[in-house]
Amino acid sequence: MTEHIPGVPLGAWLAELDDERLIRLLELRPDLTQPPPGSIAALAARAQSRQSVKAATDDLDYLRLAVLDALLVLHADTTAVPLTKLVELLGDRADETGIAAAVDSLRERALVWGGEDNTAIRVVAEAASGLPWYPGQATVEDTAPDDIAARLDTLDEGQRELLQKLIEGSPVGRTRDAAPGTPSDRPVQRLLAAGLLRQVDAETVILPRLVGQVLRGDLPGPVHLTKPDPVVSKTTAADVDAVAAGAAIDLLREVELVLETLGAAPVPELRSGGLGVRDVKRLTKVTGIDERRLGLVLEIASAAALIAAGIPEPEPADGSGPYWAPTVAADRFVESQTAAKWGLLASTWLDLPARPSLIGTRGPDNKPYAALSDSLFSTAAPLDRRLLLEVLADLPPGAGVNATEASRAMVWRRPRWSVRLQPGPIDDLLTEAHILGMVGRGAIATPARALLAGALADDVVKAMDKVLPAPIDHFLLQADLTVVVPGPLERDLAEQLSAVASVESAGAAMVYRVSEASIRRALDTGRTAGELHAFFKRHSKTPVPQGLTYLIDDVARRHGQLRVGMAASFVRCEDPALLAQAVAAPATEPLEMRLLAPTVAVSQAPISDVLTALRAAGFAPAAEDSTGAIVDIRAHGARVPAPPGRRRVYRSAPTPTSQTLGAIVAVLRKVASAPPSGLRLDPAVAISELQEAAHHQHSVVIGYVDPAGVATQRVVAPINVRGGQLTAYDPASGRVREFAIHRVTSVVSADPG
Repeated sequence: MTEHIPGVPLGAWLAELDDERLIRLLELRPDLTQPPPGSIAALAARAQSRQSVKAATDDLDYLRLAVLDALLVLHADTTAVPLTKLVELLGDRADETGIAAAVDSLRERALVWGGEDNTAIRVVAEAASGLPWYPGQATVEDTAPDDIAARLDTLDEGQRELLQKLIEGSPVGRTRDAAPGTPSDRPVQRLLAAGLLRQVDAETVILPRLVGQVLRGDLPGPVHLTKPDPVVSKTTAADVDAVAAGAAIDLLREVELVLETLGAAPVPELRSGGLGVRDVKRLTKVTGIDERRLGLVLEIASAAALIAAGIPEPEPADGSGPYWAPTVAADRFVESQTAAKWGLLASTWLDLPARPSLIGTRGPDNKPYAALSDSLFSTAAPLDRRLLLEVLADLPPGAGVNATEASRAMVWRRPRWSVRLQPGPIDDLLTEAHILGMVGRGAIATPARALLAGALADDVVKAMDKVLPAPIDHFLLQADLTVVVPGPLERDLAEQLSAVASVESAGAAMVYRVSEASIRRALDTGRTAGELHAFFKRHSKTPVPQGLTYLIDDVARRHGQLRVGMAASFVRCEDPALLAQAVAAPATEPLEMRLLAPTVAVSQAPISDVLTALRAAGFAPAAEDSTGAIVDIRAHGARVPAPPGRRRVYRSAPTPTSQTLGAIVAVLRKVASAPPSGLRLDPAVAISELQEAAHHQHSVVIGYVDPAGVATQRVVAPINVRGGQLTAYDPASGRVREFAIHRVTSVVSADPG
């Protein structure tokens, strides 16, 4: 039985803290400032409330939660407990220095108080609500996780049913079969003997925490009070950066490919929002991007405002929008430097309030999660990503992890989040991090470290620029008319090659293929055969194959013999027989072409339709302008504006500034030292004091009674006083508000001192 030791109440302990420690408390627990407490007593009451305690324990690691657990076992919620008893209970699971540091951290948050100068410790009464387990399950249970699964395999149906009830409901159960003297063949007694239940008293049993985790299929733990080491591999930081840079280049290529594809053929939006399963599969087939990667690319592109749903310009023929298409910002993105593009995508992913890995899976309602839909929304997703990268950033450069060990380390850091930090979801996050180039070989890359540390955007871009391979100015022509690109090409060269060749396979070394169609496409843009010969000769490190030379000359000889211009459209050709053949072709019948002269025909169809029909008939026409020069009339892609607020966005609550926190503490001090008074402030005096504060731009704390009769203390910055109304900036809500002067009961300067 714990010896009764007197202790001071939390309010009295808070009143003895200096301003610096009170401000630190409010920094760590910003919910205590909204609205600002009117007194130390109000602050103490709020700090011990269930909701506030749960918020304060959300980001605590296993050691600090285990210390809270141990203090509850010692009944420190009702009586003060010496620090020595806490150390004695935790035994050799953690050293005394680590326990003392954990107590200091909890004391900073006012979850415990006392303990200074060898005094006894108290813990807030609602501490149990901040634990992700029942009190005692981290301190007094010693069930080893190694053989729990083996013991569970030996259970009969009755024992399994009993455990299942405890899993589905409360882990605590009351039964007479727990009493001493109960026959040992009863299910409860057999489970107690196997260590799969723990006895609390003669009529109460509890399901051990680790047993429950194994039954639910979770990774059991944490068990040890020391931080686990998740490292499973080691390499050099340069190797990690090289792998990450390669992944970043692949991602950027895929994003630009998706932008190009959606620009050419916008995809209709579902009535419920997002993209349909068939549309995603079609995009997968057209782009060649794996469906899982494509979902991630779409989500990041949307969050970065590179694509959006709207009415594109030009509008698709069916006109049944809205459609998903690139935004006008996509053009600026494509023209940006590689490192800057990666910086935008990486920062977007880090704060993305969605879980792209769910796309294609089914939810609790058995409906599939749609890409770009609100069903993927998650305020916890950005927290989990940052936690994963923080775990990796604490490891030595080049130290890699796998999903299981990363999950174990993350659950130790945030036991309250353990349900969503299991190996499956963490494997999804690691996969995404590898795709983004944030991680390489399971280790965090240098640019990602800079981004996680909150470096300026320019510094993050510079960090990525250093690890990206230098662009090359050459390629390798093969005899089979493929072009091997052994690295990232200079931008201008990449655009020229894309105009005359098509991507056949992507990766670290991309492969393009030159074909009759790709050469004709280049000639359509106004390039000549001589320019194409010079281009390949100038940039190929291998000899130009004779077959490629013949192919260019052959296509160029036939290209442009038919010339299409504007009448509505006209077709001209120096070869009357070829023109007659084109007019008579079945594919051109819908154009209703007619001959004006042996070498000229006209049509009422648009020039683009004439070009398409002639190419379908096997001809190689070219478009020309009024001077007879070949012009490129290909559509450059649909674009939509990026409307604000189309998709749900997660915005965290504003963090109070140090000035606001200092003002709140100053008010608490003044209220504590002021003599009690039941008098309401005279409105004339209130107006005078508020006008003076507005003139000098000083913050004040006002006592205010709202229309419901609720009295509060508010820190405000007066702007003006007019017509019986105070207009002031309220830092708690982050906006300008109005207050009725006759409801102001007190005005006190909020400036320290």
